[in-house]
Amino acid sequence: MFGRLKPYLGPTLALALLGTAAWALKSQLGEYNLEDIVGTILSEKDRDIFLAFGLTAANFIVLAGYDILALAYIKRPLAPYRAALASFAGNAFSNTIGLSTLAGSSVRFRLYSSWGLTPAQIAKIIVFTTLTLWLGLFSIGGITFTLKPLPLPDWMHLPFATTRPLGLILLCAPVLYLYAAARKETPWRIGKVTLLLPPFRSALLQVGVASLDWALAAAVLYALLPPWANVSFPRLLGAFLLGQIAGLISQVPGGLGVFESCLIYLLMPRIPTPALFAALVAYRVVYYLVPLALAAVALAAREAMAAREHTRNVIVFLMQWFPVVAPRVLAALTFAAGVVLLLSGATPAVHSRLQWLEDFLPLGVLEVSHFIGSLAGLGLLILARGLHKRLDAAYFVTCCVLFAGIIASLLKGLDYEEALLLTVLLLALLPCHKFFYRKASLLSEGFTPGWIVAIVVALAASMLLGYMAYGDATLDGELWWIFTFEDETSRFVRATVGILVVVLILAALRLMRSARPRYAPPCEGDFQAVRTLVAASPETPAYLALLRDKSFLVSEKRDGFLMYGVSGRSWVCMGDPVGTPAARAELAWRFREMVDLYAGWTVFYQACKQNLPLYLDLGLSLIKIGEEARVSLPGFSLAGQARKGLRYTRNMVEKDGSVFEIAPLEAVPDILPELRGVSDTWLAAKHAREKKFSLGFFNDDYLRQTPVALVRKQGHIVAFANIWKGGAIDGVPHELSVDLMRYAPDAPPSVMEYLYIMLMLWGREQGYQWFNLGMAPFSGLERHALAPAWARLGSLLYSYGGQLYNFQGLRRFKDKFNPVWESKYLASPGGTVPARVLANIATLVSGGMRGVIAK
Repeated sequence: MFGRLKPYLGPTLALALLGTAAWALKSQLGEYNLEDIVGTILSEKDRDIFLAFGLTAANFIVLAGYDILALAYIKRPLAPYRAALASFAGNAFSNTIGLSTLAGSSVRFRLYSSWGLTPAQIAKIIVFTTLTLWLGLFSIGGITFTLKPLPLPDWMHLPFATTRPLGLILLCAPVLYLYAAARKETPWRIGKVTLLLPPFRSALLQVGVASLDWALAAAVLYALLPPWANVSFPRLLGAFLLGQIAGLISQVPGGLGVFESCLIYLLMPRIPTPALFAALVAYRVVYYLVPLALAAVALAAREAMAAREHTRNVIVFLMQWFPVVAPRVLAALTFAAGVVLLLSGATPAVHSRLQWLEDFLPLGVLEVSHFIGSLAGLGLLILARGLHKRLDAAYFVTCCVLFAGIIASLLKGLDYEEALLLTVLLLALLPCHKFFYRKASLLSEGFTPGWIVAIVVALAASMLLGYMAYGDATLDGELWWIFTFEDETSRFVRATVGILVVVLILAALRLMRSARPRYAPPCEGDFQAVRTLVAASPETPAYLALLRDKSFLVSEKRDGFLMYGVSGRSWVCMGDPVGTPAARAELAWRFREMVDLYAGWTVFYQACKQNLPLYLDLGLSLIKIGEEARVSLPGFSLAGQARKGLRYTRNMVEKDGSVFEIAPLEAVPDILPELRGVSDTWLAAKHAREKKFSLGFFNDDYLRQTPVALVRKQGHIVAFANIWKGGAIDGVPHELSVDLMRYAPDAPPSVMEYLYIMLMLWGREQGYQWFNLGMAPFSGLERHALAPAWARLGSLLYSYGGQLYNFQGLRRFKDKFNPVWESKYLASPGGTVPARVLANIATLVSGGMRGVIAK
């Protein structure tokens, strides 16, 4: 039961805090009228406004230090103006919209990815800037609360009367952080997590820059206070920081309501409430709304400038995006139209229009139109979710509800503005039927916590607005039976009750529907079938199934399987389905159906060209991600001038006293302790951690299932690689490869190259046809001006991304063996999804987001 309710707890808590803040504001502002507050806002002096804008500009300049320090931490310097743009845009969006992980991070991802940073680097920047934000808040908050403590309200019933104990607690975090940065130069290891702290100087700059940021943000509000306000800057700073902490914890967008309530409670005796509330409203405009508008304009201008140079590509790109964006935009507009209808039904109509309708319109038509209009508003809120999910039924029902809303808007009060808005939306929706193709029941589609909170907020806002418009008269039970043109209160009450009844009916239907099937992990029998299929598969990447870090989907005839992992919304099949052509097609479609059931993204990672028609039939888009090198073994030898370098490597290693041998399956358990020692030493020397999913990792059970190639020196193992032996085609062994390759510090130079040489010679003797050297990422991508944007970006990374990863060096190393290069692809939904899919794949490979952030 708790597991089903857990996703709703966060949004519910945020909603409760928002409601509490609204109640607190109402209780504090109830005795003042709106004219006093507006008058106070308009009385602000130009000098104060200009000073506030100047401090805001200085604050955002300081905020750029967050990103500059983060780029220095990941050792990926960019031009300062780029860091400043990313910081300004990201902070402007996250400050106003809230949910900084989503809003500000999305903006940063868009900008930094366009400048060549990898998803892993961007993730590190986001974590670094978030940590800097909290370090500054704890530092300046701890100092302020300790040196200038604020008295806390008695009703909080805390064991302390001031903020001094809270300040001392807050100071612990930055002090420990600086101490750790000063004393610990090597990476921290906490369990399986490896964290590399910045140098002490950078850590000190983090604390200083972030503290200055918070001080300037408070100074903006201080500049907007009236000159006669009886409050010092330290006292305002303490109240400001306490309000910001409450707003950040609440996760309400921008801390709206929560922040204001805290400051009113803490500063009310010294500043009259209307004056303080007016200053807070002005602060919202100066510090939040104006930077947000400027950031939006800057981002739009940047995108427009980039578009001038690639007009044709942008047009093609937009045509690809339109089917993806149109349903979402129409869903958002439909939700907004529903809110408009609800708010219209909760407020009085224009009196002159009602008088005009009274001359010819029967009262019953007016009453029914008002009731239908409110129900249509509720229907549009619910149907917006169906449009977002691209449901065919939602499209048709929405068209009908919009038409009913148009008629109801005209008949209930001659609201031609609403009717015009709904008409425009209906005309935009009608030609878009092809985008709503999914045949599913409206009630079968689940509502996410975010959707539920949005609908509840819209309904609560309409009811609150109606109560504010009509007052306590709405609580009179006799109003239900009053029917006159003038009594709009009774119409509001009847519509509200009707809305609540419909909501309860829909909630009951949702509770009574059958639960979605849950995925069950494969049983041991399935794994035994997978082991048999792996041994028979000609392609060696099937051996990744033996790691048992992935889930399996086995065909009905048990003649094929696919292995997959889930990260975020991405359901990633590693490689192609394994098995007969019929089994591969069956598995691909079953996988697609299973993913669609959970509203996920179907992904095939490192797909071969032979299966691309199948993925196109699934409705997926294709992008090239690199090339795989395969060496033809029948013609491989060390003879000839072209193989002079390989002969030299073999002779040099063997002259050093090293020998090559193959440890069969039965001998592997005895040498596992020695292999683990080599592996652990190699990982420690590389300051690396084990990868997963698309790469093997050291596991005793896994290594017991494959023979191991060894290099011994004076009897000790100095290097090893486990061997993947592919199945036969027409009785001829097809492919040989290796996965885990590790070596000790005392191994001879070029020992890895020596292992490859000896394995290829051994594989030729065993009759194998090919040796798989694995993939070279971003290799072979087109740089032509008309090539897709992804291909050109990947080509640039391959050519100039040497600081990120030695892409060209890897290609040159494999080219020593004169391989045949074959393209590898990513099959996934189109639009912006591939970038997020690659981030999710990085999470799978690194064993979680902590693995992406930490090396």
